[in-house]
Amino acid sequence: MRRTILIFASMAFVAGLVASHANAQARSYSALPPGTGGTAGAKTIDGIAARIGDDILTESEVRELSAFQRLVDGHAKTRPELIQELADQWIVRGEASEAKYPEPSAEDVDRAYMQLEKQFPTQEEFKRRCISEGLSESAVRRLLGQQLYLARFLDFRFRPAAQVDQRQIETFYDTEFAPQLRKRGQAVPALADVADTIREVLVQRAINKRATAWLDDTRKSLTIDVVPEAAAP
Repeated sequence: MRRTILIFASMAFVAGLVASHANAQARSYSALPPGTGGTAGAKTIDGIAARIGDDILTESEVRELSAFQRLVDGHAKTRPELIQELADQWIVRGEASEAKYPEPSAEDVDRAYMQLEKQFPTQEEFKRRCISEGLSESAVRRLLGQQLYLARFLDFRFRPAAQVDQRQIETFYDTEFAPQLRKRGQAVPALADVADTIREVLVQRAINKRATAWLDDTRKSLTIDVVPEAAAP
């Protein structure tokens, strides 16, 4: 969250899935053991990237998240940013597990996987990119499931307080939505035709803001010790 609920999903299509399945039901999430990676190829020696209280974040988790971001965005965040993102995931996962929040269904993960695949010119290109990043299909599916789970929980937790009124919708339409379309030379639809879409955009902004504040406050109560990269195997 640059920090938004997309802290756990660097692609817009996941946000769309979260918004359209905010109340999805399934099984509860269980974290993978430290060092469990979905990467394909040669074995690598794992190490500790950071300590959070009595728990750890592993180098393999950092590498895998970096590979996933390169697959989706074409680039990855820096190591400190990746560790920060994993720490935030750790915070949200603990809260979601405590609340027994349901995991996305297999159908939800399939849908996310297919939508990710469609971001590439061909299915073959998508598979080639996965292989080049050392990500197996099962790893990509697992990561997408985790992203959906964590993002949906934040949506579930903060949406009830994310209230948007008609005046806010009109202001967004007049100051952001319409001007952006005019700048691109596109026709501007009537407010009534896009009011629901604008409402959801504003709700997501409010959720992001509340989630960011919560994560910032929670992080202050934790001891997060990052291990220098040179010290890791």
